[in-house]
Amino acid sequence: MNSRMKTSLIFLSIFLIPLLLRSQDLQVHYDFRHTVDPKLNQRNFPMISFQYFKEIDTVGTGSFLFKVQTFLDGEKNNTNQAFLQISQSLRFWKPKVYLSLNYSGGLGIADPSFGYYIRNSFGMGVAYPFQWKGAWISTAVLYRYNAFPKGSHDPQFTFYFGRGWLNYKIFAEGSIVAWTENRNQGIDYTKGQTGKKFALFGDPQIWFNIKKGFAVGSRVSLYYHLLTDRNIIQAYPTVGTRYKF
Repeated sequence: MNSRMKTSLIFLSIFLIPLLLRSQDLQVHYDFRHTVDPKLNQRNFPMISFQYFKEIDTVGTGSFLFKVQTFLDGEKNNTNQAFLQISQSLRFWKPKVYLSLNYSGGLGIADPSFGYYIRNSFGMGVAYPFQWKGAWISTAVLYRYNAFPKGSHDPQFTFYFGRGWLNYKIFAEGSIVAWTENRNQGIDYTKGQTGKKFALFGDPQIWFNIKKGFAVGSRVSLYYHLLTDRNIIQAYPTVGTRYKF
């Protein structure tokens, strides 16, 4: 079994598990990053995202998030990358500050057939959700361990926002995650580098609800020091559909 097939099977497994539990949010996008930045991106491509979220989980202590995302940017739009995120917040006390636990990781393939890891990261810290002028907001500060061959111990800041208008016919949401990590990850490519680098990912979105959970809209994927070592923010827009069920 080649690496592309293995990645596809792993993606299908992690995609189907939450469907057996209770699904909530399925998104299909078309990413225009080649149109925006053709020098760094070979093609535009479809993207699928699934999210299961429960504000109060089964033990009644906080929220739970399961998210899986895949890029179909391989040859003939085969799965080329799969990413998984799991987050849990816990609170057993009166102050509305939560213990926040987080995991993320994944796999990918670079042309022509070179496999790579999206390295595991494990986070633990505190989160504070609140409302402000009709918006839902959550902030979190965590200790983050990046599981490179040469492990990296770092801070992470997470910000989430969501707000509806016109009885939620229009809904804007998104998150920004920022952290530091070792420049030298213990691999040949980073050998000889020293110190820390700052990295960031964001996904602001706008949705227009059509009928019965179905919406159309757009997302912008923001990257800093994730796809290139250059000191630039890369912003790649999409058009997409979303179905909540």
